[in-house]
Amino acid sequence: MIETLRKSIATLRSPAPFFSLRYVEEECEVLAVRQDTIEPPRLVVDRGVMVTAVTEGGYGYCATSDLSPAGLQAALDRASAWARATAATSVHAYSPSEMPAPRGERLSALAAAPSLARSELFDLLADECREARIDDRIVERYAALELRRVERLYLTNTGADVHQRVSYAVPYARVTANHGAQTQARSFLDARQGGLERVGGSGFIGCGKRLADEALQLLSAPDCPSGRMDLLLMPDQMMLQIHESIGHPLELDRILGDERNYAGTSFVTREMFGEYRYGSPLLNVTFDPTIQGELASFGYDDEGERAEKVWLIRNGVLERPLGGRLSQLRASLPGTASSRAGSWNRAPIDRMANLNVEPGASTLAAMIASIERGVLMRSNVSWSIDDSRNKFQFGCEWGELIEDGEIKGVVKNPNYRGVSADFWRSLRMVGDASTFEVHGTLYCGKGEPNQVIDVGHASPACVFAGVEIFGGA
Repeated sequence: MIETLRKSIATLRSPAPFFSLRYVEEECEVLAVRQDTIEPPRLVVDRGVMVTAVTEGGYGYCATSDLSPAGLQAALDRASAWARATAATSVHAYSPSEMPAPRGERLSALAAAPSLARSELFDLLADECREARIDDRIVERYAALELRRVERLYLTNTGADVHQRVSYAVPYARVTANHGAQTQARSFLDARQGGLERVGGSGFIGCGKRLADEALQLLSAPDCPSGRMDLLLMPDQMMLQIHESIGHPLELDRILGDERNYAGTSFVTREMFGEYRYGSPLLNVTFDPTIQGELASFGYDDEGERAEKVWLIRNGVLERPLGGRLSQLRASLPGTASSRAGSWNRAPIDRMANLNVEPGASTLAAMIASIERGVLMRSNVSWSIDDSRNKFQFGCEWGELIEDGEIKGVVKNPNYRGVSADFWRSLRMVGDASTFEVHGTLYCGKGEPNQVIDVGHASPACVFAGVEIFGGA
């Protein structure tokens, strides 16, 4: 299909000076075992093309799953008509001559991945479910593996040709324990790019028994204490903290007001860039889609912009937003290669990719030793944040009470709340490279019609001072 589309674009005709084809083919298979029973496997194959046309001042697009020359031409005709119709009313006066024409490729090494029969993969999942059956109070055991391959091709009539391919093997497990009115769960997720070759080193093998043991510990643990105290967030919870209270507020289309009727706006304004103190001087945040293996790594975004590492927050000061080429032009601000689409039948919008907190200088032992009274938290279980991405409340699966610089024991139902504009300024210690972990989320939603997309987040452990912490389910 790749070579067919390369030939097809040369045959297409349009009055628009610039047009492009963005082809996406996705194959997704989910294997799962619940309790000790294999669930029906799911396989989805989806492919199609988004055709975009740009005239002087106007922009139009049309998606189609008909990849024949006639189907592509019909889509281009419609996109061209929309481009002409919007020329006088667009929020930005598009210029066909300014559209990029990149050439390059970023292909994962599919041939290097080990070949395992589906029966072997189900055995792997069943082993974790079986090993989690350590007590009658374990009421649910679930293990799954999502195998995905995504291929993208971006072509333009001006000579652009970008071919990208990536594979994913994402293991997931969840164990739930119950006794009377008490229910506690522990989960495992390793969301990164790469094939089956990386599952063995992901920590998934052997996680069933560990999760069951931790769920049982939570059943008998006391509730998390309440009050203002230090908060030590581990990387798997830092992931969501970064996502909700840095990533979404910095999306430039939100700042411009485009998302306010659906996903909300942002407390950040255009005037803040270059001078606003977003966090303490220890906070350094980068947008980096070039990191090998992180969930949202790519070489070019979905409008052909080359990906590169960009500092968004440096020494606590806000430097630039998450905005693709169009939003940059509208706002007169620098941005990122972050125009991304959830599928072939969605238009690119401003999205996070790999959004990371850079490591600091503190060891985990030093961070714990510095805390007179506080709580360590792992693994998000609940979240709530207002539509300007400012006031938030998060709950975690796992907590550990820290007193006088020592871990005193497990606590259940740990929660904390805060305000983004103040929370990051309370950051007082940032973990070093030994605490740094790569995580990601598969289900970031945004846009109308909705788009679900992968986002990567990497972070060290971090300590925040004087956070409002509370217990209770």
